[in-house]
Amino acid sequence: MGEKIKNKKQFLIHLFVWTILHAVVLFFVYSEGKEITLKICLRIAFGAMIFYTNYSLLVPYLLLKKKKISYILSIIILLIVAYLIISNVFYFNFYKSQTSKFVIITFFNALILIIGTIIRVYEQWIENDRIKTEIEVQKNKTELEALKNQLNPHFLFNSLNSIYSLTVKKSDEAPEAVIMLSELMRYMLYKANDNKVLLKDELQYIDNYMKLQYIRIAKKENVKTNIKGTITTQKISPLLFISYIENAFKYGTDFNGNTEVEIAISIKDDELQFKCINIIGNRTKDKEGSGIGMQNTKNRLELLYPNKHWLTTEEKDNKFWVDLKLKLD
Repeated sequence: MGEKIKNKKQFLIHLFVWTILHAVVLFFVYSEGKEITLKICLRIAFGAMIFYTNYSLLVPYLLLKKKKISYILSIIILLIVAYLIISNVFYFNFYKSQTSKFVIITFFNALILIIGTIIRVYEQWIENDRIKTEIEVQKNKTELEALKNQLNPHFLFNSLNSIYSLTVKKSDEAPEAVIMLSELMRYMLYKANDNKVLLKDELQYIDNYMKLQYIRIAKKENVKTNIKGTITTQKISPLLFISYIENAFKYGTDFNGNTEVEIAISIKDDELQFKCINIIGNRTKDKEGSGIGMQNTKNRLELLYPNKHWLTTEEKDNKFWVDLKLKLD
């Protein structure tokens, strides 16, 4: 459908230009006191034929396919044939000499060919740029889907581990944790597949995840959450923060069971700052799973918010710090 519209638009533009050109030439002939004859109209039409022979055939099938020598030879032949036809069929008795006739006819025909070549090459450049952009968008979309598909199982495994620890302890909070997980999964299934979600929905998702963690951990005095700012209709790509929060809870507990995690989110107009700080516990890292979610989030940020996000992660004072700033939609 889009291709048909583009072709129709292109046809109308060409028709308009040739109509204006015909009108200008005929007006010039009329203003000079000369009679407008069929031969003059046919001469203009023959110029259009030369134009489209180059525009529609020689440029796309020779020049754009890197057959430069064949293209140059074809242009020379076309100029010679055009001169012979014009000088014999559309002869006008205003040339001073045979030489001037050849020069004038060849000059105008060459000008028509040059204009046609420039237009066709420019259009092809625009088309190639459009295709390149389309391929890049599709590539990014494919990569994002792959990253999201990797993220969801990663999140599920971590949450199931949390619930498993409650069942092992025979905790009365296990059923509530299952319900909380179902709420989280509902969000991931029905909202997180959208390119953008309301910021308030994403923050509610984070709040539900935090509640699940509060049920799991034993010593939560040093677990702090602070969300401030005006939340209206801002939108954000889903699941950008959860990997960092998961990581904080996974490694933010020491051997004595003390969990220290601090999460701060501040919103001001279209700017959001996310901070996540956790102690570096003495656990042995999961070499296969560690960092998968955070790396995926980093890749997604580069694809979704190019030049619109600033991310810093570092270890200092036996703590892991995440500082993310981004422009919201």
